[in-house]
Amino acid sequence: SLQKEMIQKNQSNDFLEKKLVQTETKSQGLQDSVVQYEKLIGKKEFDIHSLNHKVEDLTRKNSALENDKTKYESAEEQRAENYNHKISQLNQLKETLEREIKRLSDERMEEQKQSFERMKRQWSEHEITVEQALKMICQNHLIKYLDEVPFRGNPDNVIEICDEYIIFDAKCPANDDLTNFPKYIKAQAEAVKKYANQDRVKRDIFLVIPSNTIHTIKQLAYNMGDYHVYIITKDSLEPIILALKKIEDYEFVNQLSPEERDNICRVIGRFAHTTKRKIQIDQFFATEFLDLLVKCKNDLPDDILKQVIEFENAEKLNPPSERKSKQILTSDLQEKHEFINAEAGIRKVVIPLNFEEMKNLV
Repeated sequence: SLQKEMIQKNQSNDFLEKKLVQTETKSQGLQDSVVQYEKLIGKKEFDIHSLNHKVEDLTRKNSALENDKTKYESAEEQRAENYNHKISQLNQLKETLEREIKRLSDERMEEQKQSFERMKRQWSEHEITVEQALKMICQNHLIKYLDEVPFRGNPDNVIEICDEYIIFDAKCPANDDLTNFPKYIKAQAEAVKKYANQDRVKRDIFLVIPSNTIHTIKQLAYNMGDYHVYIITKDSLEPIILALKKIEDYEFVNQLSPEERDNICRVIGRFAHTTKRKIQIDQFFATEFLDLLVKCKNDLPDDILKQVIEFENAEKLNPPSERKSKQILTSDLQEKHEFINAEAGIRKVVIPLNFEEMKNLV
């Protein structure tokens, strides 16, 4: 039993030795872990120290930012106060300027209104002042002023010089808008044709306008073909009438010699005869052309007539247009006639060169 007990003791010692070895191994592992933990703790302490420094830096920066913020807020309050003060000053200045502009505008409107009222009074009295001025001029220079005219129509003022009736028609704007006044004057220049075509009425007609509207009229004379219209003011009445009165100082016809009178009559007679013959020739050819057109319509086959009508519709004649401001020069007509003759000679076409040949042709 002692031997068994000894064997058990030995086994227990072996087990204890193994446990001791295991314990020592565990203890060595724990020591290694403790070393590692100590190293980790040291590293953590270093990190904590670094973080503390960073926190201190951030705290200082935050404090500086707070100071800057305080300064900025103080400056912003000062700027806002200055801005509001300046805005208040600007508003006061704006109100002052608006009141001044309104005052100046009211004054200008009042001046324009007064000026327009003066113009309206002048325009409303224009016909009366023109009539009075004409009567005074006629009275001073022994010229006949007609209160009633012996021809159709009712012009404002008519005087008689050398057995001719001279018309002075007063015209003024209808309102304060002078933009249409030139068109109105042009229309009136065309409308006075009803006077110019009557017996003993002088073909020079005068439209008298207010002096304060003359700047709007660009054209002061109108050549209407059969008569002339002149745009004048009241100030120019007397010199114009005196110039017209000089016609009475001499009799033009009596100053001509018999030969000169014969020459004038001969030219006028030739013009009259040539005009009548030209009308006869035109009437003759018009009749012939009408007969020819009737024959074309009646004698041509339908298919040919249809084609002729198509060609007729395709043709177009553009004779030279006539403008009032452009004179038809005799030299231009002669040059054109020579050109036609030369072209006809090239093409071997016979053209009558004078009136006798034209008469023989007819």
